[in-house]
Amino acid sequence: MPLNPNTLEPSNPVFKMLIDSHAHLEMKDFDKDRDRVIARALEVGVSRIITVATRVSDVPKALKIAQKNESVYVAIGIHPHESKDIAQGDYDELRRLSKEKKVVAFGEIGLDFYRNYSPRQVQLTRFRELLRLGKDIGLPIIIHDRDAHEEILDILQEEGNGQWKGVFHCFSGDYFLAQKIIQMGFLLSIPGTVTFNKSIIQQEVVRRIPLEKILLETDCPYLAPEPYRGKRNEPAYIRSTAEKVASLKGVSFEDVARITSVNAKLLFGVGGEIPRGKIVYPIRNSLYLNITNRCSNCCTFCWKNASFVVKGHDLELSREPEADELLQAIGDPKQYQEIVFCGFGEPLLRLDIVKVVAAELKKKGARVRIDTDGQANLVYGRNILPELQGLADAISVSLNAESAEKYHRLCRSPFGEEGFRGILDFIREAKKVIPEVVATVVEMPTVNVEACRRLAEDELGVQFKVRAYDEVG
Repeated sequence: MPLNPNTLEPSNPVFKMLIDSHAHLEMKDFDKDRDRVIARALEVGVSRIITVATRVSDVPKALKIAQKNESVYVAIGIHPHESKDIAQGDYDELRRLSKEKKVVAFGEIGLDFYRNYSPRQVQLTRFRELLRLGKDIGLPIIIHDRDAHEEILDILQEEGNGQWKGVFHCFSGDYFLAQKIIQMGFLLSIPGTVTFNKSIIQQEVVRRIPLEKILLETDCPYLAPEPYRGKRNEPAYIRSTAEKVASLKGVSFEDVARITSVNAKLLFGVGGEIPRGKIVYPIRNSLYLNITNRCSNCCTFCWKNASFVVKGHDLELSREPEADELLQAIGDPKQYQEIVFCGFGEPLLRLDIVKVVAAELKKKGARVRIDTDGQANLVYGRNILPELQGLADAISVSLNAESAEKYHRLCRSPFGEEGFRGILDFIREAKKVIPEVVATVVEMPTVNVEACRRLAEDELGVQFKVRAYDEVG
């Protein structure tokens, strides 16, 4: 249900993860009730707000607001609308201000060819200068891009060899532009416009890109989401945006709040600490068990090569948990749709733990699934699947290729090409003892997904699922 800022619902710990990554609290629109606006945000759990000064002269006011309010941080820059008025000494002043304690980003800077309040050539020149300054200062960069996609991409490529740390705020491009921007190292920030019925392209972008690449923002006082459209926007309204993103992604509001806030923490350094070494972690209505970081394979596409953070959870273990630790952390399993042995490793490398925990979970009426690479029989030198009979309701096996040669090239199995043949045998044996068997494949350019589908459904007689290449969990 949308929030009415005058009748706020009680505080909920989940909401404390929400971060408004782009606001303009220093603008005159908030002069009469700024303290109440910030209080409303805190009351609905917006734990951090980044207020973005668009002119050098606005930075002192923004800093004063941040110094008064623990939850507020500051970004400093010069909006493209103001680039025609840049004065001598502004760049030196930005460099000096960047050292202030609560300054966490440089921007917004960029190009705006929709309004053209500053001449285009002036914007282009100043954007290059500001990018160089921002790169030298070393803060994450906030990019403003309106009707200037190609020009901005060209300049970013030339000035930074295509590698940056920052965010495109109020992202307004299509999926293909989003891919290019993400490849450059940027995140995309999604405003309240995503809630509008006609924002079809923006909604498609949200559906297709990983949540790990998304921030949420209000851009207040502008762009209020439904049902506040046409009113002054404010940070408390960011929940409506988060709810829409959750609906588009098919995940829970809690997932969106957690993941986008972790993204903001990793980019800007704001927000609470990320708990490390999670042994159980919720996604949607399921609870996942992270029992090992060890793997049979060394896959070329593994998310672990870049980060141990999955859907806002840090899964890097300092040690492997025991059965009693897992059961205590799970609590009542019936509050979840299913309990999944998955984590950031191959769970069947700890077969004994899987059997003990799964047996207890089944006694409590839980549905149990195991996600595996399907090479356990090769690891143990025996058919282990009868040992899982009655313990697993479903098993998901990573097929990942249509041939032994391609599988070994992508997954680098310690068993060579025999690893792939072992997976096929594993699936055949799984069908005999486990009610639901699913073969999965990561959608990569080199993989023939349809050939994998035929192998799974026609030859092996099991269900088939395609997983996104760039999203885990």
